[in-house]
Amino acid sequence: MSIWRVLLSILFPPLAVIDKGCGSVIIVFILTVCGWIPGVIAALIILNSPNR
Repeated sequence: MSIWRVLLSILFPPLAVIDKGCGSVIIVFILTVCGWIPGVIAALIILNSPNR
């Protein structure tokens, strides 16, 4: 996980997980709309996941 991807996930979480699949983008987008912090946390978890 690069520093640019971490910064992007803090500023706009759905854009950071755009290459992880449509489901990830939708989940992170919904969480970001509900609250910015849950979206950031979900994006960081998805980016840090070794199996994806």
